[in-house]
Amino acid sequence: MQSNPLPSETDEILLAQPRGFCAGVDRAINIVNEALTRFGAPIYVRHEIVHNKYVVDELRAKGAIFVDEIEEIPRGAIVIYSAHGVSQQVRQDAAERGLQVYDATCPLVTKVHVEVVKLCKDGFTVFMIGHAGHPEVEGTMGQVDSGIVLIENLTDVEKLNFSADERLAFVTQTTLSVDETKEIVNALTKKFPKIIQPKKQDICYATQNRQDAVKFMAPQVQLVIVVGSQASSNSNR
Repeated sequence: MQSNPLPSETDEILLAQPRGFCAGVDRAINIVNEALTRFGAPIYVRHEIVHNKYVVDELRAKGAIFVDEIEEIPRGAIVIYSAHGVSQQVRQDAAERGLQVYDATCPLVTKVHVEVVKLCKDGFTVFMIGHAGHPEVEGTMGQVDSGIVLIENLTDVEKLNFSADERLAFVTQTTLSVDETKEIVNALTKKFPKIIQPKKQDICYATQNRQDAVKFMAPQVQLVIVVGSQASSNSNR
């Protein structure tokens, strides 16, 4: 009979390092808490501040109200953007409703937004490596009206109908690890040798570092327990 894989009281528990939320999410949670302390409830937050039920429920109990659309927020109210960032259309909608905006967008996501706008303004077509429907992808692609194309897999790369001499660049969803995007990046650079790549200092390594920590620890233990939300992309990976 196979032994029970669950840990007993005598088993040693190892904690991965690094672990937990990235700096961008920690910052966003702190901004919501600070707003609740300073202004009181209700504080509206566009999209869940993090894909973690316990954190979201705790903030709800304090008076945070999470919404999917700006139209759900009363005129003149306070709204906080999550770490994932928002599109230019969302910012415009918030301004038209007279909302008081506090921006908790991760600084690295903001860097990607700035780069996308600059590249498109300079005549580049930008490929966005990411997952359709993810809030960060919607926010990044929504920085420009045109000139940006979503790439989710290798098939999307194969379908690209651009010449190797065109002005092309790519950016990536920051919540994807370097390992996850490696095949797509290799396919893009092989097909378009002159394509502009993100600056190394602008790449978020938080997800990669946490995945590497699990890979390092896994051979040393009987069981790896991932504490996280089923809705979290990072927890599932």
